[in-house]
Amino acid sequence: MFLRKSLLLTACLLALSAPAWASPAQSVDFGQPAPAANATRSIEVVMGDMSFDPRAIKIKAGETVRFVLVNKGQLLHEFNLGDAAMHAQHQQAMLQMQQSGMLTPSGMKAMDHAAMGHGMKHDDPNSVLVEPGKTAELTWTFTKPTSLEFACNIPGHYQAGMVGKLTIEAP
Repeated sequence: MFLRKSLLLTACLLALSAPAWASPAQSVDFGQPAPAANATRSIEVVMGDMSFDPRAIKIKAGETVRFVLVNKGQLLHEFNLGDAAMHAQHQQAMLQMQQSGMLTPSGMKAMDHAAMGHGMKHDDPNSVLVEPGKTAELTWTFTKPTSLEFACNIPGHYQAGMVGKLTIEAP
């Protein structure tokens, strides 16, 4: 029981001390969310169990892309834009969500976060969860050339190879 309370307290403290990039009102240094109507092109990304298709995407800086995310797997998956360090940090938050019972193999449990006294939720602007058999979208404007990854940070998925290369080239 002590360990469970310690983990919950740790999760709460981490959620409260989350970096600015985790806030939906903020942007990250490689871009920001955008309305789907602003997209200059759409890219379909199919999520299998522990795979993305395509595994690599090239985009031009300044481009607004609408990612259409189709989960054809049997598990809940995430599409998250970021660099390796951002993914490593997000994986820790996802692990805590799983340990709290909030994250299940096939979905997210609806929880009253305010009543529970913690701020754990999945609302990063550069990330979306897609349940098995469902489709979701994420539209993003990329502001500068860089190398990123798109990944699923659900515990074990990234490590099993559910990561792709995202290259933002000069216009």
